[in-house]
Amino acid sequence: MFTCALQSGSNGNCIYVETPDARLLFDAGISAQCAGKRLADHGRDITKVDALLISHNHSDHVRSAGIFQRKFGHPLYITAGAWQKCRTRLAPVCDVRHFEPGEQLRFGSTSVETVATAHDSVDGVAFVVGDEFTRLGIFTDLGHRFDGLEDWIGSLDAVYLESNYDPQMLADGPYPPWLKRRITGSGGHLSNIEAARLVLDCGRQLKLLILSHLSEHNNHPDVALETARELLGPELPIVLAPRTAVSEMFCLPYAR
Repeated sequence: MFTCALQSGSNGNCIYVETPDARLLFDAGISAQCAGKRLADHGRDITKVDALLISHNHSDHVRSAGIFQRKFGHPLYITAGAWQKCRTRLAPVCDVRHFEPGEQLRFGSTSVETVATAHDSVDGVAFVVGDEFTRLGIFTDLGHRFDGLEDWIGSLDAVYLESNYDPQMLADGPYPPWLKRRITGSGGHLSNIEAARLVLDCGRQLKLLILSHLSEHNNHPDVALETARELLGPELPIVLAPRTAVSEMFCLPYAR
């Protein structure tokens, strides 16, 4: 399995996953031109992608989904609730395929399990992509550490996991009080320390941790990485999904 983050953060999200018989994009929060160029930098052709899957209706995950579908012909997988919330922003879209949170999707021998989250969106989901050898999770915009999350993380070989904010940076930062409450509330995001503790508690099977969805104003890559390393020690490979660039292409199972 191969994967890279084309971008990850509040200004736009898009993740590529490739298995022996499927090429998938998760979320479309960046421009189609940018996504195509960044995939091409890794030798992949975006028109060969088999499907585009959307995690939820927030703009940084869905804003370019309609353009992706029209320009590249990707079938668009999205829950009915999320589609109803954002369809007027995306139309016209020719090939929309609905799924229910908790449903498993199949692309050849590749499975995509959808996991309902607690994020303050409509029908928000995380994803677990599985082939014969590897289970990769895409777990951002989680809300809080909800029931069952530990079991999902414990089943993974690699994970994109949100490490959105540093509590002190958020407290000292420019956001208004209502927005700070939203971010730290039950429908917001996991902090650096919450993400690291989650992995410490149940991620012993992980071979790669990709810290994702870092805040522009309330976090810093060095802070997120240092927090995770302090709790998790030196053995687990930990990398960052860039906020404004494409990551390296990871080959899973990952070996340093």
